[in-house]
Amino acid sequence: MQDVTLNPPKEKHPDKATNETLEDYTLRYTPHSFRRWSPRVVAITALGGIAYLADFSIGATIGMAYGTSNAIYAILFAAIIIFITGIPLAYYAARYNIDLDLITRGAGFGYFGSVITSIIFASFTFIFFALEGSIMAQGLLLGLGIPLWAGYLISTIIVIPLVVYGMKALSTLQVWTTPIWLILMISPVAYLIFKEPNLISSFTHYSGENGYATLDMAAIMLGAGVCLSLIMQIGEQIDYLRFMPAKTKENNRSWWIAVISAGPGWVVLGAIKQVIGAFLGFYLITKIPGINSTEPVQQFNTAFHEMLPGWLALSLAVILVVISQIKINVTNAYSGSLAWTSAYTRVTKKYPGRIVFVILNLVVALVLMEGNMFAMLGKILGFYSNFAIAWVVVVATDITVNKYLLKLSPKHPEYRRDMLYDFNPVGLVAFGAAAGLSIAAFFGFLGDFLSSYSPLIALIVGFILTPIMGILTKGKYYIKKSDDGIAEPRFHDEGTPVATVYACVSCHQDYERPDVMFSSQHNNIICSLCKTLEK
Repeated sequence: MQDVTLNPPKEKHPDKATNETLEDYTLRYTPHSFRRWSPRVVAITALGGIAYLADFSIGATIGMAYGTSNAIYAILFAAIIIFITGIPLAYYAARYNIDLDLITRGAGFGYFGSVITSIIFASFTFIFFALEGSIMAQGLLLGLGIPLWAGYLISTIIVIPLVVYGMKALSTLQVWTTPIWLILMISPVAYLIFKEPNLISSFTHYSGENGYATLDMAAIMLGAGVCLSLIMQIGEQIDYLRFMPAKTKENNRSWWIAVISAGPGWVVLGAIKQVIGAFLGFYLITKIPGINSTEPVQQFNTAFHEMLPGWLALSLAVILVVISQIKINVTNAYSGSLAWTSAYTRVTKKYPGRIVFVILNLVVALVLMEGNMFAMLGKILGFYSNFAIAWVVVVATDITVNKYLLKLSPKHPEYRRDMLYDFNPVGLVAFGAAAGLSIAAFFGFLGDFLSSYSPLIALIVGFILTPIMGILTKGKYYIKKSDDGIAEPRFHDEGTPVATVYACVSCHQDYERPDVMFSSQHNNIICSLCKTLEK
């Protein structure tokens, strides 16, 4: 351990992206100097990212398939699981100011092991970008007569200027558009219920297209599997929560309210939207047979028509769809760029910059939209949820049980190269077994009965196997080195990251204590990103 105070002259490194305003501290700890937003602003910005309309489609899809009672129980079951697993992840991100990939590295997967999960998360972002882009294209077709293929292109291009400038632009967008979005979403539904109160009774007794007269556990699990695909939304919430200010005695209350509401709390509004989607889907198929009741633009167009003139109703429905799509898809493109960059940089030791992967994510999403991905919504989300559940449950269990209860690894997160083993069997084995068995069940390889319970299999196996693997390995593969060569600790006694600034010998930029280490190769301080890029 060395007390290093060397400070090289400030020179721009020609080969590395150093404009952190654009890069938003990709692959690294978000420093105290950049986190100037209040807990309230961070929370509103994070919650603005859940304005997506896919919830309404999901609710309508499972409501029509399995009936209202089964759909509501499926939604509630999924929401409880998502909320519980989201708490430790949101706390870790806000407390230590790191994203889900950096958390995953030290929570059971290892430095290279979490590349797998980065790709899974990146897949989530372009799948949901494609879904939301499809919904916007449907709105443009209905309202303006724009062909779907052109609508897909418009919905892709429109988010690029906003995503490029990261958190600074996104916080402004989300804060100003959220009140408008809430009014447009709630008012037509409230009016519909006020005008026809008997609809609620009819809705609760709806048995679905397949005639589910009573509660059916298999149907509930199938519906929950679709809803649980959204468990990965916590990763996007974390991409905002990492900008939370340091937790202090003065802001303790507001800090916790922001973390819980914007972290796991997103699913409360998500579940409400899914129930509303089931209700609007029921309303459409009973009042206007033949219309596609899973399309949100059709749902809200019909609802607005009950309270306003036709031209105004259609205009507001289209405005709601466009605002929602922009709010969520800037988040999808932003989070996807972070995940792709993380995976690519660690594997290749090259850092092309976040913007390159913004474009990549958008191109992949556009291809999915042009392939009419929306028509296969339920099947795609049901399949994807097996991977998502396995990952989130393993990481949440590792933090809660292996770190805090069994004390098999340090509570403070570690994500820097050379401080971690490349692969940690704890998370990798638990995740592989949970995802593998649940996917086998999903495709019927474990029998017809278990095919409906694949989400439950992923949940149970991930939860049980994570501490078992931690005990079997005795926590050996969590930390490769405990000393990073610098005398000053990375965290204060109460857990707050230390804000002391050190200059990196490689890129000649200043970084705070949690993001640097001593390099024996350079005999000086090096930042975590430059350490990642070393051959």
